Amino acid sequence: MSPTKKPEDLRSARWFAPDDLRSFGHRSRMMQLGYAEEDFRGKPIIGILNTWSELNSCHGHFPERVENVRRGVLASGGFAVEMPALSVDESFTKPTSMLYRNMLAMETEEMIRCHPLDGVVLMGGCDKTTPGLLMGAITADVPAIYLPAGPMLRGNCAGRILGSGSDAWKYWDERRAGNVTDEEWLGVQGGIARSAGTCMTMGTAATMMSIAEALGMTLPGASSIPAVDAGHQRMATDCGRRIVDMVWEDLKPSDILGEAAFHNAAKVAMATGCSTNAVVHLIAMARRAGVDLTLDHLDALGRTTPLIANVRPSGKDYLMEDFYYAGGLRALMKQMEAMLDTCVVTVSGKTLGETIDSAEVYNDDVIRPLSNPVYKEGSLALLRGNLCPDGAVIKPAACDPKYHVHEGPALVFDSYPEMKKAVDDETLEVTPDHVMVLRNAGPLGGPGFPEWGMLPIPKALIKRGHRDMLRLSDARMSGTSYGACVLHMAPEAFVGGPLALLKTGDTVRLDLPNRRLDMLVDEAEIERRKAAWTAPEPRYQRGWGYMFSKHVTQADKGCDFDFLERGFGEAAGEPDIF
Repeated sequence: MSPTKKPEDLRSARWFAPDDLRSFGHRSRMMQLGYAEEDFRGKPIIGILNTWSELNSCHGHFPERVENVRRGVLASGGFAVEMPALSVDESFTKPTSMLYRNMLAMETEEMIRCHPLDGVVLMGGCDKTTPGLLMGAITADVPAIYLPAGPMLRGNCAGRILGSGSDAWKYWDERRAGNVTDEEWLGVQGGIARSAGTCMTMGTAATMMSIAEALGMTLPGASSIPAVDAGHQRMATDCGRRIVDMVWEDLKPSDILGEAAFHNAAKVAMATGCSTNAVVHLIAMARRAGVDLTLDHLDALGRTTPLIANVRPSGKDYLMEDFYYAGGLRALMKQMEAMLDTCVVTVSGKTLGETIDSAEVYNDDVIRPLSNPVYKEGSLALLRGNLCPDGAVIKPAACDPKYHVHEGPALVFDSYPEMKKAVDDETLEVTPDHVMVLRNAGPLGGPGFPEWGMLPIPKALIKRGHRDMLRLSDARMSGTSYGACVLHMAPEAFVGGPLALLKTGDTVRLDLPNRRLDMLVDEAEIERRKAAWTAPEPRYQRGWGYMFSKHVTQADKGCDFDFLERGFGEAAGEPDIF
C-alpha cells in the first residue's frame, strides 16, 4: 500500500511539533529521558503494549520480544516506547480472569488515546489478553498489529506426550479414583508446562490467537509459531517493521474488521476445534467493531464448517507444535479457502488470499482436507429452549456422542463449594443418566463468569468406570476442557434466568441435532416457581466488581460493558487542550 501520511500528519505531531509551551514541555520531558529531538520528532511513535508480568508464565518471553519489536521499529525509521498493560494471567487471577478482560480493554483504549502514539503493537496471548487488547484497539482505531505469544512446547512425562489442561483433567480424575501415585502426579505436574508460551492444546489462548490471525490482525502465520522458536523472534521484529509502514499508510482496525473478517474468523475458529470461550469474545469484539454477530450466526456457520484441525481437545492426537509443523493456520485456511472471503485486507497490507496463496499442508492427518474432517460440523453448537431462551453453548466433538440426545433427572447445585463437596462424596446417589447442574456461576453470579463449567465427575461414578455425563451451567469452561458440558446458559440464574427455577429431580432433555435444551416441567409450574423466586444479594458493594456488576452484559451479548459497545454512543474524543 502507498503511504498517505507526511510527518506533519502524524498523531504524535500534536504533542511534539508546535512551537508552544505545551509542546516545549513534551519535548523537554523526552530529553529528560535521554533522547535528542531527532530521535522522535517527525517519526511514527509506536507503543508496544506489553501484558507481561512475573506471574504470567505464558508471557515469560515477552521482555525479550519487546526488544525484538523495538529492533524492527528502529529499522523502519520509527520510535518505540514500551507501555505496560494489565497482564490478566489465567492461572493465578481470582475469582476469574474474565472479570478483568474489560478492564484491559478500557486500559488499552485509554492508553492509546491519551498518549502520543501513532501506532501500537499489541502483545498478548494468555486467554483474555487477546480479546481485551483487540477490543480496546478497535475502539481507539489507530494503526495496530497483534503479536501473539505463541504456544508452549509439548508436555512430556515418562515418555508420554501431555497436553496442557486436557491431560490435567484426565489425570486428576484418575488420581481421584486412586489410579495415580504421588510420584506419577508430581511427574505430570512438572512435565505438563515446559516452556514459556500459552497452552499448547487448542484451548482459549490458541483459539483466540488463531482468531486474531483470521481477522487479519496478525502477520501471516504468526499465530501458530511456538513461543520459544527462533521464528517467533523474527516475527516480532517483523511486527515492529510493519507497524511503522501501517502508520504511514494509515491502515487502521476499522479498515480491516468488517463483517466479512468476522465471518472468516468464526469459520476458521469452527474448523480449528475452538474453545467455547470463542463465542463470548468474538461477539464482544464484533460489537465493538459495529458488526452484528449473534449466537444464531455462529451456529449457522458452525453447521456448515467441518472441524479439520486434529488438535486436542476436539481432535484426538496432536498439539499446537504439531499443528505448526503441519503448516499452521495459513495451511488450514488454504484448505478451506473456498469457504472464506479472501478479498479482505490484513495488517500485512495484502489480502487474505494473497497471504495464504503459497501455504501448504505438510501432514494431512494434523490438518485434514475438507473431505476427511475430524468432525463433520464445526466444533461448537448453540442451543435454545426453556432452560436457555437466550442461548447456551456446547462442544459436540469433545463429548461422547451418546449424550447428543439425552434425557435424565437433574442434580442441582447452587454454588461451587456445594457441588465440590457432593462430587467427592463416594456415597452420593447418582447415575450416569443424571444431569449435573451448577448455577449462580455466570457473569454476575460467579462473579465474573468463572471457568467452572467442566463439573467434576462424581467420585461415586469414577469408581464405577464412568468418565463423562451431561453437565449444565451458566459458567464458562477452560478451552482445554472436554466432555458433555453445556455452558453460558443465558440469562444466568443469578438474574432470574430459567436455570434458577430448575429443581433436583426435574427431567432435563438435550436434543443436540435440533439444538434444544429443555426442562420437562409444566409451564404453569414454571410460572409458579418464577413468581416465588427472590433475587440474591449483589456480589459487590464497591470498586471494580461493583462497576462490573452494574454494566456487564449477558453471555449472549459478549459480556462487554453496555457503555463501551459501539451502538451505545460515540467514543470520547482526544483532549482538545494540549
